[in-house]
Amino acid sequence: MTSFRVNGRDHELDIDPDTPLLWVLRDELRLTGTKFGCGIAQCGACTVMLDGMPRRSCVTPISMVEGREVTTIEGMEGPEIQAVRAAWTAIDVPQCGWCQSGQIMSATALLQMVNNPTDADIDNAMAGNICRCATYVRIRQAIHDAAKTLEG
Repeated sequence: MTSFRVNGRDHELDIDPDTPLLWVLRDELRLTGTKFGCGIAQCGACTVMLDGMPRRSCVTPISMVEGREVTTIEGMEGPEIQAVRAAWTAIDVPQCGWCQSGQIMSATALLQMVNNPTDADIDNAMAGNICRCATYVRIRQAIHDAAKTLEG
């Protein structure tokens, strides 16, 4: 039995402890905002927050989340994600959209830690998130725009 919290709700599941968190979220809890990309933590499409830090859910066994807090794109709240979502929409960042929930999770985590990120900060924070449509220029601009919004 594994007990953990997702988006503010407690869950207790009898599931193979090696099952990746991604599949528990998608298949058991029906939270499909977190995407499967590569399955080896290289693309970032499956990014969630584990105790407030970005984590690749495709390589995180459910046994590792025992007693911990998971936040998916569906459960994100706060000024940083609101600013990121608004910036993403304002400059039409997504193309195919597959990587976007992971991109937004990583961008939000960056803005929670760094108020006014430089290009280097953004490149470092977003390095593990791959966009097959190559919208990197717009992603960077959206993060800068979101940071400016948060400054007031």
